[in-house]
Amino acid sequence: MDTQNLQAFVAVALSRSFSLAAEKLHITQPAISKRIHMLEQQLDTQLFDRIGRQVSLTEAGRTLLPHAESILAAMHTARQAVADLSGETKGQLKLITSHHIGLHRLPKILREYTERYPLVELDIRFMDSGQAYAAVLKGDCDLGIITEVAQHDTALNTRTVWTDTMLFVAAPQHPLSQLNTVTLADISPYQALLPERRFYTTQLVEELFTRNGLTIKINLATNYLETIKALISAGYAWSVLPQSMLQDGALKVLSVQSPDSAAPISITRNLDCIYHRQRLMSNAGKAFLDLLWTQTNH
Repeated sequence: MDTQNLQAFVAVALSRSFSLAAEKLHITQPAISKRIHMLEQQLDTQLFDRIGRQVSLTEAGRTLLPHAESILAAMHTARQAVADLSGETKGQLKLITSHHIGLHRLPKILREYTERYPLVELDIRFMDSGQAYAAVLKGDCDLGIITEVAQHDTALNTRTVWTDTMLFVAAPQHPLSQLNTVTLADISPYQALLPERRFYTTQLVEELFTRNGLTIKINLATNYLETIKALISAGYAWSVLPQSMLQDGALKVLSVQSPDSAAPISITRNLDCIYHRQRLMSNAGKAFLDLLWTQTNH
C-alpha cells in the first residue's frame, strides 16, 4: 500500500476537501484525485462519498482512517529513528500551538531554533488548545505548546513553560472603567466577551463568579484573543486577557477586589509543553526542548 496514497487519503478525510488536501500536500488537485482513485482500486472499495462540493467518508473510509494514520505515524517514527543515527539534528519537527502563543511567546525561540538548526523542516500548525491536545494525544505531531487544559491524560508528558497572569479589562470609555475599584457584583450585569465555554480560561472565570453566587452574561464568544481585544477596545464588553497583550495601554485594567480581602483578584493559567510518552523524540525535538527550557530559564 503506497504511503503517498495513504497520505492523500488522510489529508482529504481530515479536511473534507480535495482542494484543501492538495494545498496541504503541495500537489495539484488532479494528483490528489489520482492517488485516491489508485487507493480505492487497490482496496476495491469506495472511500469517499462526493455529493456536489461535499466530501464525506464511506463506512470503508471510516474503517481505514485510524489504520492509515497509524501507518503514517509509524513510517514517520521509523524515518526519524534512522536519520537520528547520524547524530545530526535534521528532518521534520511537527509543532502545534495556539495563535496567541505563536504570536506572543514563540517568535524569538523559533527564530533562534531555525538559525541553529537549518536542516530541520519546521511544520507549525495553529489550532485551539483543546484540539491541539487531542492531536498530540493521537500522535499527529511531535510537540504541543498550549494553554493548560482542564483534564490531563497520563499518556502525555506535560510541563509548564510560562504562567500567564490574566487581568480584567474594558475600554477606557466603558462604565466599569470609571470606577476606582470594581467588585465582581459590579461586573456581573455587564456584557462579557470571552472564548467559548469549552476553553479552560473561560471555565476559570465562570467558576470565580459561581463561587461568589454570581453569573456572567456571554451573548457572543470568539476564540481569538486578538479579536476579543479589538472588540473590547471598541467598548463592546469587558473581558479577561493575558497581561502580555496589554502593553500598548489601549485597554483599562480593572482593579477587581476580592470579596474576602482587600487584595485584587488574580487569575492565572499555565502555558504548557506537551508530548506523547510513547512517541520517539527525534534529535530535532530534543534540540527544540533544550532551547525552550534554556530560553525560559527552566
